[in-house]
Parts: sequence; C-alpha cells; structure tokens
Amino acid sequence: MQRAALLDAARSLLSEGGTEALTFPALAERTGLARSSVYEYFRSRAAVVEELCEVDFPVWAAEVETAMAAADGAEAKIEAYVRKQLELVGDRRHRAVVAISASELDAGAREKIRAAHGGLIAMIVEALGGLGHDQPRLAAMLLQGVVDAAVRRIELGAAEHPETITEAAVAMTLRGVRP
Repeated sequence: MQRAALLDAARSLLSEGGTEALTFPALAERTGLARSSVYEYFRSRAAVVEELCEVDFPVWAAEVETAMAAADGAEAKIEAYVRKQLELVGDRRHRAVVAISASELDAGAREKIRAAHGGLIAMIVEALGGLGHDQPRLAAMLLQGVVDAAVRRIELGAAEHPETITEAAVAMTLRGVRP
C-alpha cells in the first residue's frame, strides 16, 4: 500500500511540477513517510519513473486499444487512435508519462519507454496497412510524431483550445497537410 501511495504521490508531483518536483523529500512529505523510508522502496528518482512507466503506460495503451477496437474501419481506427491519446492528455497518468519522457533517465528506463511506445505504434500499423500504405510501420511512426507534437502543444497550454489542436491533428493524420 505504501508503494502504491508513493507512486500516486509521484504522479501528482510530476503532473503539478514536472520532473523537478519529483524529489524524495517531496514524496516523503506527500505520503507521510520518513525520507529514509522512501529509499526502502526506490533506490533513485529513475527507479520511481521506471515503475510509473511499467504501471501506467499499459493502462493508457489499453484505453487507446479499446477506443480503436470500438471503431469500424481503418480510417475510423486511426481517428480513434489519435483522439484517444489526445483525450488522455489531461489524465494524471498521462501527465506523468509526458514529464517522465523529458527527464534524465538511465538507459534501462529509456529502453522501457521506447518499448512501450513501440507497442503503441504497433497498434496502428494494421490500420495503416488497411489503407494501402506500402510502409505501414514508417507511416505509424510519423503519425505518432503528429500525435506527440499535438500532446506537447496541449501540455504547453498553447493559444489554441485543446479541441482545436485535436481536430488539426486528426485532419493531418487522415488527410495530410491539405486544408
């Protein structure tokens, strides 16, 4: 239970203040544990981040997969893939994953994040193949780049409303740069 409380506190800290806010003293304060107790559960900030990725990313990916499964046809699946990821931007789990990806991580943690993103991209490859792409994996990686850019734009609190950013990202993924 204390480990779960520490992870929840880490999500909150990352969501509120980014990676700089994730410190062991802050985790201890949020959970009511002694600072030394935090070290009994995690050896470093990178270990906290790594565990958050292991716990949260699969839940997030499952939500994207569920949205895609409910869509009918390749184009609708692609739209669901984009919309669901951008809908999740406000979710604390997502904010933590975004903050995590900007932090200084060890090679093992970075590899786990890359593998998790690879699983997300793999979800869309079949739909892109169904649209007739010669290289659906490459198309999936580029499509995810559009999603990632839209996520960053929303996270930054851009001048555009998040719905406007979402509509632009969906249009770009489905129709390219044509207006």
